[in-house]
Amino acid sequence: MNCCHIPLLSQKVIFLLMPLPKSPYNKQLLALFLAMFAAEIIDYNQTNSFSKIVIDYLQASPQLQNFYAHPPTIEGIKSAIEQKQQQVLNRPALVDALSRQYKDIPASGPVQKNIGALSSNKTFTITTAHQPNLFTGPLYFIYKILHTIKLAEKLSKEIPDMHFVPVFYMGSEDADIEELNHFTVDGKRYVWQTKQKGAVGRMVIDDAMIALIDELKNQLGVSEFGNEWIEMLKQCYRRGSTIQQATFEIVNGLFGKWGLIVLIADDAALKQQMKKVFTDDLFDGLPSQVVTTTNQNFTAHYNVQAHPRAINLFYLKDDVRERIEKIGDRWQVININLSFDETRLRDELEMHPERFSPNVILRGLFQETILPNIVFIGGGGELAYWLQLKDLFTRYGVVFPVLVLRNSFLVVEKKWGNRIAKLGLRVTDFFKTDVELSKLFVATVTTKNLSVDVNCEKMEKVFEALSLQVGEIDKTLIHHVQALQARSLKTFEALEKKMMRAEIRNLRDHIIALNRIKSHLFPGNGLQERAENLGGFYAKWGSGFVDELYEHSLAMEQKFVIVTTSPSP
Repeated sequence: MNCCHIPLLSQKVIFLLMPLPKSPYNKQLLALFLAMFAAEIIDYNQTNSFSKIVIDYLQASPQLQNFYAHPPTIEGIKSAIEQKQQQVLNRPALVDALSRQYKDIPASGPVQKNIGALSSNKTFTITTAHQPNLFTGPLYFIYKILHTIKLAEKLSKEIPDMHFVPVFYMGSEDADIEELNHFTVDGKRYVWQTKQKGAVGRMVIDDAMIALIDELKNQLGVSEFGNEWIEMLKQCYRRGSTIQQATFEIVNGLFGKWGLIVLIADDAALKQQMKKVFTDDLFDGLPSQVVTTTNQNFTAHYNVQAHPRAINLFYLKDDVRERIEKIGDRWQVININLSFDETRLRDELEMHPERFSPNVILRGLFQETILPNIVFIGGGGELAYWLQLKDLFTRYGVVFPVLVLRNSFLVVEKKWGNRIAKLGLRVTDFFKTDVELSKLFVATVTTKNLSVDVNCEKMEKVFEALSLQVGEIDKTLIHHVQALQARSLKTFEALEKKMMRAEIRNLRDHIIALNRIKSHLFPGNGLQERAENLGGFYAKWGSGFVDELYEHSLAMEQKFVIVTTSPSP
């Protein structure tokens, strides 16, 4: 096969579509299957996992309101649409680029329909973006795509006179191979060892990657759908193909049935539209000046995530993606023997705009220039640096999109949920720090009084009486009594901590079980979605796992979702 073919439905989902014999138990059976996944929704600030700037944005803090154009609401989206309708867009160039990119890809009916719909000025996109992480990388790669699909569907219902298309904008020009060359399945880390350089999307799949798939098969092949996942990888990640193409195919295979469009921005016709911005960046440093001014205001309240350079472009050709710096009267491509004078550099940009690759400062502007986009869905770090860019968009007459924090999930298998319940705790308790969690558990199960508060209150009354007594003799002695009281309180507090530690030792086996659960749900003390890969979950539940995540994905709610699963039926 010359392209990745992924079964649209695994056995479990086919089970739902098969005609069932007429029986009073049919509805119960169907409901039982659908109950395989249950969801609980909590606020992001309950997770203790997101930065102050993210929480402030979700809470519409006045400190941030000057740094975005439209709030993440239906009203904000309608306002963004009105502005986007005034922006000059080259829709034919976009449709042509997508038609070329899908030439050898089996596009589903919904995808074909959405590509065609982009020609209409009543069609807008909902976009998320990510680099081509190996084998889809961490779980949030999947979550942000599903969020994009769900929001596009919701808006098509809420605003029926418009059409909304979900888009995955592939950041295949990223050259940080160490960030993209690995993935983790059930705690086991896999790394693609390669000496290739340049844009990761252009790197070629070699024997080392094929061997990595074979190694993964040894781990997942024993699971019910493990071989199905391995077959997907083999079909998409073919020897000699590029990472960019493989990522395109696996994303299309997983999400094409929902009409998701994959866009590769590494395209000469699309970059042609950025020549004015690229010229200003290379020769006048204008983008840097604009963002630097914004950052000066931004730093009054928050840390700056992205720092502009004098030139915010890389030179991209073959296996080279290196920064461009002006040194004297020449423009040097760092780390290679290539430089330009002004005339030659202007000619290079005119004839080959595809050889210039934007960094984080210009990438979003490029995206919003070529797409009829009104919502960008990103993670906390992405939203933080987008909030620094509004003035740059204004400078070039490009509409700043509505920013929506991507969905986050914690997937809790039933066996872990049962263990948590046996300890008398809830899943939400595990978002606490290790110390807080241990204290909560001890307080839940112990019958002993580990607090010295009552005795502290008695002691305070004793010292109050002492202060009155010594005050009648010599008022200067009151300060001495107060000092004694402060030292005594510290001693009591230290004693309480020792009592807690002693009780934790008494409950050692339970605490070990507690820590085991915590380390499983929060690998490396971080969110599961930032560590684990889709493969381990797909091996257990097949494409039904992705379908269930889709069902539980939120649109505009901006909440954290805890999904509890049951064993495979």
